[in-house]
Amino acid sequence: MAEKTCAVCGRRIEWRRKWARDWDQVRYCSAGCRRRGVTRVDRDLEDAITRLLDGRRAGATICPSDAARDVAPDGWRDLMEPARMAARRLVDAGTVEIVQKGAVVDPSTARGAIRIRRAR
Repeated sequence: MAEKTCAVCGRRIEWRRKWARDWDQVRYCSAGCRRRGVTRVDRDLEDAITRLLDGRRAGATICPSDAARDVAPDGWRDLMEPARMAARRLVDAGTVEIVQKGAVVDPSTARGAIRIRRAR
């Protein structure tokens, strides 16, 4: 089976036997992601990540909180998980990489503090 990525959270979708006939139409990893969808704020976070990285030197990183603060200076804490989701979607698009301690990590399994940098 071809590997797929959730259109909302950016995590890897694990193949399930119940999806065998509909695998080509599967876009979401869960009912929660299907309900949530990709909102305007999610697109704003993607734009903020891209813009912030454009303003940095090659190889420099940003924290997801930088993008969250850029989008909502007062309510940025509520946007931390959506910012991580936006970063995972950009990884799937090939735009950025998620790193921990300078090493590229799998965005679906990364836990803890992450940094975002342009894809090399």
